Amino acid sequence: MLWFKALHLIAMVCWFAGLFYLPRLYVYHAMSDDAVSGERFKIMERKLFYGIMTPAMLATFAGGIGLLVTGSWQLYATANWLHAKFLLLACLVVYHYFCWRWLKDFRDEANFRSHVFYRWMNEVPVIFLIAIVILAVVKPIF
Repeated sequence: MLWFKALHLIAMVCWFAGLFYLPRLYVYHAMSDDAVSGERFKIMERKLFYGIMTPAMLATFAGGIGLLVTGSWQLYATANWLHAKFLLLACLVVYHYFCWRWLKDFRDEANFRSHVFYRWMNEVPVIFLIAIVILAVVKPIF
């Protein structure tokens, strides 16, 4: 069980690193005005999304599922904090999807959003991280 917890935590840190950094790359990409910079950002964004973020997300799921399977499922079945964490996780997967959509927009030269939009979107994962960690550590009763 501890190996699954280690996998879950390490993968989660890697996933969030990508979730924090990719929108920041979008900020810089939206501000760039030359083709060389644009192509460089496209490469960085693609490698981050497909090479780090998505595998880390899948490893996070694998570690979490491993924890559920090897732990006492009956204990978790009635844990409202875990249900709330699953809901936030589903929202985070939707955010991950939007990161992919924005990646495609930049790739296809179809981005119409300003750097300000991506600056705001860069803050979204922080809210999820705070809420998910509080739920997992404090396990509030509600």
